[in-house]
Amino acid sequence: MALEIIESCVNCWACAPLCPNQAIYEATPHFLIEADKCTECLGDFAEAQCASICPIEGAIINELGEALNPPGSLTGIPPERWAAAQAEIAAR
Repeated sequence: MALEIIESCVNCWACAPLCPNQAIYEATPHFLIEADKCTECLGDFAEAQCASICPIEGAIINELGEALNPPGSLTGIPPERWAAAQAEIAAR
């Protein structure tokens, strides 16, 4: 069981210092999680510390490919509303 950081990561460094297992490391083009070290913070914290601090929706996923911070979870803007607003802006 391990989390994964995907390409939407912007290398902001927020997550790396919080990892209790030092499983997060800098790579190119984004941070990665060493699967052998990642425990998803079980036994240490109630929630994964990397996901709790990550400012990018969808950047950290679980083993099922589900985002721990899915679209809309940080901004409060439902994905459908965001898409409609982007379409409106593009139409101008």
